[in-house]
Amino acid sequence: MSTTSQASILFVDDEEQILGSLKRVVRDMNLEVFTAPSGEAGLTVLEQNNIDIVISDKNMPGMNGNDFLQKVAEQWPETVRIMLTAYTELDDIIKSINSGKIWSYMKKPWDNTELKLNIQQAINYMEVIAERSLLRHTLEQVNTKRKRNFMGFIGQSTKMQFVYNSIEHCAPSHASVFITGPSGAGKELAADAIHKLSPRKDKPLVIINCAAIPQELMESEIFGHVKGAFSGAVANRDGAASLAHEGTLFLDELGEMDISLQAKILRFIQTGTFQRVGSSKTEKVDIRFISATNREPMQAIADGKLREDLYYRLNVISIHLPALNQREKDPSQIAQYFLNRFSDLEQKVFVGLSSAAENLINNYDWPGNVRQLENTIHSAVVMSEGPLMTEENLGRQLQLDKRQVYALISKPNSQTSFDNNAQPTAASPQLAANTSSDSEFSETPHIRSLAEVERAAIEHAIAACDENVVKAASLLEVSPSTLYRKVQQWEDK
Repeated sequence: MSTTSQASILFVDDEEQILGSLKRVVRDMNLEVFTAPSGEAGLTVLEQNNIDIVISDKNMPGMNGNDFLQKVAEQWPETVRIMLTAYTELDDIIKSINSGKIWSYMKKPWDNTELKLNIQQAINYMEVIAERSLLRHTLEQVNTKRKRNFMGFIGQSTKMQFVYNSIEHCAPSHASVFITGPSGAGKELAADAIHKLSPRKDKPLVIINCAAIPQELMESEIFGHVKGAFSGAVANRDGAASLAHEGTLFLDELGEMDISLQAKILRFIQTGTFQRVGSSKTEKVDIRFISATNREPMQAIADGKLREDLYYRLNVISIHLPALNQREKDPSQIAQYFLNRFSDLEQKVFVGLSSAAENLINNYDWPGNVRQLENTIHSAVVMSEGPLMTEENLGRQLQLDKRQVYALISKPNSQTSFDNNAQPTAASPQLAANTSSDSEFSETPHIRSLAEVERAAIEHAIAACDENVVKAASLLEVSPSTLYRKVQQWEDK
């Protein structure tokens, strides 16, 4: 049913006068009304029309109301089914409700206002179901389009989807790309992905880490040198500029390059020409430039660490890699990948992460980003025994005390996960218990009974729906009568 279309209703009763009365009661409602004098005739109407709501008498000759609504439930489960009865065998009615045969019931003789209210509540229920169905379909479409893995990246968070799409769009072009993001977030991986998806993929990707090379050697590393150009230059040597011809040159941590050398880099980018150190010969190359920095570019310019003209020359396309703690539930997915990899490397047997370990990983701040997570999982594999990687194992590697671990695993993860098809990573409770039985972090948590959990969920849903029990029931995917009965039971105690 569309949330804006006219609802359809079918009245089933063996008395013609009652059918006429029911039609008159609802004539001022926006309904398409159908009637049937028997259960058999009602099934025929349902087969020929899209019916949203069925209101049926209980006792009828031939097929009675119970049998009729049972068939409706089996063949048209989304149709709201209401029983109309002059009898008061509530036990039988409640069994029908609990078995899913009917959604609600009304007694004969009915009150017109109550009847219209019940029908309106049924319409509201149908609209909520339609909205939920539309939302579920939309999320399924989003999930289908989301990438779980991409060119060496792992994770399907919203921010990483934007990164993946940006890489795919910019890779085929010849435009320079400027990548920002904190250390350890994967800037080099992004540069590699851009190169591999570009027309230059069969040519070299040359990487220069401007923070790892001494300043006095940087010019030679980039442009090369001729024999005798300086002490130790015993032969001609190609630099990154020559090696990256027709390929890609990635200047990582550009803000760490000496500011005077940045002027030569700017001229090199503008002209495509350079001179080796110690040579007067000009050479020309065809290079695509990708640059990266862990500094905020405008702040680096203000601090005199980055030339403004060089930044704008290189910043044709911008890609920002988010910190790991901004990537929803990606951390636990990445951790599982590293756990599998290092288990094989170290010849250990780990079947997965405990649910508490996943909570810790997703809630921890990870100041060192993916690189820190990788090292943490590696050390935890080396220093722990399987078969389950627990929060205690990780807490020791992160040097967290007992309270810090408990706070992280208890903290609700507010990020939204779109991973509806993720495989469980934890082992059985038996394995989990065996792994953590002697842990310094072990505590016996307060465990609420199922009845307490159920009551809390129902009360929360009703409050969230402004005391609208019908709407709360639809969200909880139970019948309104079930909620009414449980609330009544609590009030009687």
